[in-house]
Amino acid sequence: MTDSSLVVIQGEHRCPGFSLTGQNVTGVDLPGLQRIVAVEHDLTFVLTAVDIYGLSEVIGPGVANERIENKDGPTVWEDHFYPEIIDPESVEPVPDGEPVELVFTTLTKEALPVIRYRMRDLSKLMPGSARPMRRMAKISGRTDDMLIVRGVNVFPSQIEEHLLAVEGLSSHYQLELRWDGALNVLTILSEAGESVSDDEAAVIASRLRQRVKDFAGVSATVTVGEPGSVARSEGKAVRVVDKR
Repeated sequence: MTDSSLVVIQGEHRCPGFSLTGQNVTGVDLPGLQRIVAVEHDLTFVLTAVDIYGLSEVIGPGVANERIENKDGPTVWEDHFYPEIIDPESVEPVPDGEPVELVFTTLTKEALPVIRYRMRDLSKLMPGSARPMRRMAKISGRTDDMLIVRGVNVFPSQIEEHLLAVEGLSSHYQLELRWDGALNVLTILSEAGESVSDDEAAVIASRLRQRVKDFAGVSATVTVGEPGSVARSEGKAVRVVDKR
């Protein structure tokens, strides 16, 4: 199950006759894990969220897995997958601890091995904790989904992380990019949670605007609409709408 699917369940679980009692729910979409955690305490069943990293070109879910006991980042199974981090521009290796691009080499895969396969995910490698193998940090973005707003590099996943940290907002949002003369303009379209008044929505918008300004150095327009106001899409959620 992906994070988008779980958010749909979040919106439906209060409906009469809808019950997940006795059901197993597994989240395997690492980039959306913060969205899974955001609904963890808002469901009528027990949910424990952990990071599981993988991609189909390597093996699928299971390249790295977080321990449920401490949740301190996924352990990379280095006996099967050799991880490196590289500078995405020079493609040269950089020391562990630098937040740059992940590459993997398969060590035991026979049918379709890969060598220094570029994930395009931005992360860093950390020392092992409960296991001797290295851990990987939470994905901070991708080299191929970076937005450049007024000369500043901004990743949608970073904005999502700050949006989910603002109390009173739902997990549905879109980022809209357009031109205002010669300048890029970023608008964050978000939704209020349940029982949020218009006055409260204005305060919430101001808080999110300031958080984005503080972490990215970019001034964004923030709208907080009623529940259901952000457009939904079939399948994978559309997070960026580029009107430039």
